[in-house]
Amino acid sequence: MTELLLALALLQGPDALSAQAGELAQAGRFDEAAGLWRKALEAAPGHFPSLFNLGFLAYNQQRDGEAAEWLRRAAKVNPKDFNTQYVMGMAHLRRGESDAALRAWRAALAVQPGNRKLMQVMSVEYSKGRYFEEAARMAEAALRLAPEEEALYYVAIKARQDAGQHDQAYALARRALEKFPGAARANFETGFHLHKLGRWDEAMAYFDRAAAADPAYEEPHYFRGDVLLRREEGAAAESAFREALRRRERYTAARLGLARALQAQGKLEDAATELREAARQDPENPQPYLQLSQVLFRMGKREEAREAKETSQRLRQARPEALNVPQARPFPAQ
Repeated sequence: MTELLLALALLQGPDALSAQAGELAQAGRFDEAAGLWRKALEAAPGHFPSLFNLGFLAYNQQRDGEAAEWLRRAAKVNPKDFNTQYVMGMAHLRRGESDAALRAWRAALAVQPGNRKLMQVMSVEYSKGRYFEEAARMAEAALRLAPEEEALYYVAIKARQDAGQHDQAYALARRALEKFPGAARANFETGFHLHKLGRWDEAMAYFDRAAAADPAYEEPHYFRGDVLLRREEGAAAESAFREALRRRERYTAARLGLARALQAQGKLEDAATELREAARQDPENPQPYLQLSQVLFRMGKREEAREAKETSQRLRQARPEALNVPQARPFPAQ
């Protein structure tokens, strides 16, 4: 920009400076644009467009701490601007500041209370923070706005499941199945919650339907294997677990299930081989070592069994959070 144009912009005030900065930003001249927005703020410290654009520019350049500060100032000037609160939340999230992100998004949602995409994002983030009740309420609010959107049912189901409210999760799964009877996920979720309720024979039909509806879906095969193992049908369970592993090789739960099915058939060497592979693929997980110690003990390999058990105990002590079901907590007021 020439000195004359800059002088004219200065004479016209912060709006003219901000407009000139916007043109420079569109041309990729970001440092010059930022300089003009800063000059606009020297003239008018509460100039909202300059505050927002400096924050948005910093966010796009992944300078998230700076972005959050500019956007905080912008929100103070204009708390009813959705984009300011939304981008501020994204900047906080990239910094690992989940609670701050959620507070910003709450303010954004107050501006656009029907923004179900934001509700969906917030529900997932609430769950990550173990704010399970907030996650469930947010997911169901989104579902009320868009009852024809299949994905929202599964977000709501997961939220209720995380909250330990399995009856509500099952009710949502049934609603999803009524709405989308041919959907693999709706059938699986119904079967999954029947399985949790101990209604294994009923669950099996839904796992079969889910597997038929989506041949690449691995989880129905895992749960089919679990039901077959409970029925003491070891060979059929082995086949189901192998089907799950064909679809996802690094599926620790399925490999552990396969080892159990092999144990049930007396194939202890094969079970030990699968457990060693599970431990290789998932070396921080104590469960393959614990199960391996039991198999090795049955095989009479007591020293190896002891070593595997000690490894399992060491891993459990290193990851105490893996021993307990995550407990819900309320979202902090501040």
